[in-house]
Amino acid sequence: MTKVLVLHSVCLVRSALAALLRSEGDFEVTSSGWRAAARQAEFLRPDVAVVDLDCPGVSAALLADAGATRLLPDSSAPLLVLARADTPGSLRRAFRTRARGYVDKDGSPARLVRAIGKVAAGERFIDAALASAFMEADPMPLSPRELSVLSRAAEGDSIAEIAHALHLASGTVRNYMAAVTRKTGARNRIDAIRISRRAGWV
Repeated sequence: MTKVLVLHSVCLVRSALAALLRSEGDFEVTSSGWRAAARQAEFLRPDVAVVDLDCPGVSAALLADAGATRLLPDSSAPLLVLARADTPGSLRRAFRTRARGYVDKDGSPARLVRAIGKVAAGERFIDAALASAFMEADPMPLSPRELSVLSRAAEGDSIAEIAHALHLASGTVRNYMAAVTRKTGARNRIDAIRISRRAGWV
């Protein structure tokens, strides 16, 4: 039986996805929010961790320098992300998570089941519906650290909160935000967040 960990910040959504997987395949499924993700992964040792890329908070959790290892530091579980073909920028963001599987959210449950099986077996899986969108994704002008700072700013964190969460000095965070503003051609931080959301980077 394949052990699957479903990660989502919204309880109702992760519970529904877990129930779907239990009904569709031979899976032992556990669901968790972000705060308990590392603890659950360490305890359960899942074969696959499934993450919805549009989940609130996913950018800050997955797009830091260490990629998925920042979310699941003590687990070797490969990551499978759920994404959408109509947002190429978000696919570029998905690629930066270093996931082993990419599944179109508009696809069938059977496709997700197949992807989990492939990833659990050590293979890569890229949904055919997402392949061309990967090629069309906007180039990412930001470094991983700049993106992690911007992602937390987009979640509403203050400079001090970002500095604390990423173990940086407040001045360093301001420097990163200045670089983000310059690279995105924005007028200010709010404009940089707007531009980046439109591009699907955060």
